[in-house]
Amino acid sequence: MTAAVQGALDVDVPWALHPQVALRPESFGALLYHFGTRKLSFLKNRTIVAIIESFPDHPDMRAAIAAAGITESGSAPYVKALATLADSKMITPR
Repeated sequence: MTAAVQGALDVDVPWALHPQVALRPESFGALLYHFGTRKLSFLKNRTIVAIIESFPDHPDMRAAIAAAGITESGSAPYVKALATLADSKMITPR
């Protein structure tokens, strides 16, 4: 993971869906809806959905990404996508 990508998001802490966010699985991936901000996000990558759904089972985001079968060298696009979700308050540190 590059320092720039890793610096944008702390992958070494536990994460969770924001308490006001609902995740609804869909054939294309999932919908995330934030009841507080009324923001809707479409997740078209099922691996990202699996990572988010596995947050409660892992001590940190890095472990959730690894459990999804993503290597350290291939994790940058996933961390970037998760950083976008963190910026929009869809996911939050636990």
